[in-house]
Amino acid sequence: MNVLRKNDVDQLNALALAYMGDAVYEQAIREYLLRSGRSKPNILHRQSTTFVSAKAQAVVLKRLTEEEFLTETELAIMRRGRNAKSGSVPKNTDVQTYNFSTAFEAVLGWLYLKEEQARVDEIISYAIEIVEELGGVLK
Repeated sequence: MNVLRKNDVDQLNALALAYMGDAVYEQAIREYLLRSGRSKPNILHRQSTTFVSAKAQAVVLKRLTEEEFLTETELAIMRRGRNAKSGSVPKNTDVQTYNFSTAFEAVLGWLYLKEEQARVDEIISYAIEIVEELGGVLK
C-alpha cells in the first residue's frame, strides 16, 4: 500500500483535493445537523443540501476571500481548485459557481490531508455560521 506523506499532498491534483474536501465537509455538516437536534431523514437531507450545495460553498468561499480569512497558501490551493478542469459541470449550477465550490472543497481536502484538523474545523465552523446567517437565501 502506498502511503501519502504530508509532502506528497502538495503535489496532488486539485480535483483529488476537492474529492477529499467534499467528503470532509459533508461529514461535518451531517454531524452538525444531528448534534443540533435534527433527526428526520427528509429534513436532514433538505437542510444538508443548504450547506453543501455548490451555491452555498461558492458564497462561503467568496466571504472567506473577501474577509481575508484564508492564508496565502490556502489561497494558492483555492486558485488551483478554482482553475481545475473537471470536464463536466452538474446540470443544476453554472460553471463559475461549480469552480468556486470545487475551490472551497480543495482547500478543505488539502488541509485535511496535511493533518491540519484545527484549521479544517475553524473553516467549517465559519462556513456553517455564514450559511446559517444567510438562511433561506441559499435555497
